[in-house]
Amino acid sequence: MTDDDVLSEVGPRLRRLRRQRGVTLASLAELTGISVSTLSRLESGGRRPSLELLLPIARAHRVPLDELVGAPPVEDPRVRLPTFERGGLVFQPLTLQTGPLQAYRMTIPADSPRSEPSPQTHEGYEWLYVLSGRLRVVLAEHDFVMRAGEAAEFDTRLPHWFGRADDRPVEMLSLFGKQGEKMHVRAAPKGRSA
Repeated sequence: MTDDDVLSEVGPRLRRLRRQRGVTLASLAELTGISVSTLSRLESGGRRPSLELLLPIARAHRVPLDELVGAPPVEDPRVRLPTFERGGLVFQPLTLQTGPLQAYRMTIPADSPRSEPSPQTHEGYEWLYVLSGRLRVVLAEHDFVMRAGEAAEFDTRLPHWFGRADDRPVEMLSLFGKQGEKMHVRAAPKGRSA
């Protein structure tokens, strides 16, 4: 639909709204300060709608401006990208575009074969946030367990591996960036809430 098509529908929409509310052109003119002839020409398409004319009409009818111009509905904001499995991890991309920073919801299912650490290295920088479950992380010489609500960030050139710490599934968020980019997390000191 072109802009001209949208604008040509404003007049009939204004007339319908005014009539549904039982308002005369004269009373609308009084409420808005717009002359009866201008309102009539707007409704008949003889006058091009402008913001200066539509705002007082929207206020008088107590409707959003979108309702007068017939703005297109907001598109569905959900990201629907296919999940994929790699090495016992299920990845669900959370970003539509490719770029230097990628976000994933990752799951390690209860039946995942990831039980024995086999640390890997690659270019990049990763930030993990555990949503549920207990995540075992092997990072260089460190071997530790993360619980829900905990985050970690590391250079992926360090040997690293993560898997379930017990027999329950683990869900986490992962932000992965190119080498040299770091994500910064502000955490409240232990014993104090954020």
